[in-house]
Amino acid sequence: MTIRQAIVLGTVQGLTEFLPISSSAHLILVPWITGWPDQGLTFDVVLHAATLLAILSCFWRDCFRILRESFQPSRARAPERPGARGMLLFLFLGTLPAAITGMLAEELVATELRNADIIPITLIFFALLLWLAERRATLKKGVEKIALMDALWVGIAQALALIPGTSRSGITITAGLFRGMTREAAARFSFLLAIPILAGASLKKLLEINQLGIPEGEAASLLAGFFTALIVGHITIKIFMRFLQKKTLYVFVHYRILLGIVILIILQRGGL
Repeated sequence: MTIRQAIVLGTVQGLTEFLPISSSAHLILVPWITGWPDQGLTFDVVLHAATLLAILSCFWRDCFRILRESFQPSRARAPERPGARGMLLFLFLGTLPAAITGMLAEELVATELRNADIIPITLIFFALLLWLAERRATLKKGVEKIALMDALWVGIAQALALIPGTSRSGITITAGLFRGMTREAAARFSFLLAIPILAGASLKKLLEINQLGIPEGEAASLLAGFFTALIVGHITIKIFMRFLQKKTLYVFVHYRILLGIVILIILQRGGL
């Protein structure tokens, strides 16, 4: 992989990881369209590690408050607020479904599901689900009103993101809207929920890389992709959170459906 290819893929990752359009789908599609060799799961995980740092760079205050207050003596608080300790529990429980599913289905995800054929189906299906969530959204719950069942439902939804084309942010935001969250609250909880799952996946793969070593000549490309995804991801989160304060998610529904139809047409004509 050249440095130019790594920068392109890093840009794609930084843009699509946080928008409800599926980063895994785009990371499969870009090499498929351009004729580049598959970058492999190692490069994908390096990019995910970069976007993990992008989340931390944007939400470090939230993370610091949750950790600090969770280990302080209990204090009285308004009954409707989960509090930092409750939020830490919510994030832990919300992470379990994806963590367990990831361990059980790791080989399936890395082989059978890692292809372009499944992407148009998931792009369109989960676009329609997001459309329905927008139509039915009550937008009543801010982050401070998230309950245990909300966290569990969003966590279960996150497990579906292992399927390429689903979009981790997309399916978790969709679940949050179905549970009555505001768009901003659903996105914030989605990004916080991504931290443990991305950290665990990245650490596991980085340990494997440490044992096997980085392929010769790939270090520069990995670094280029990493820093590109980190910078682009940070900017994308900031813009997306401001976007959600005033706008709906229908534009992403339209994009997913259009992209899915285009891919279906290409596949029907024999692919590229």
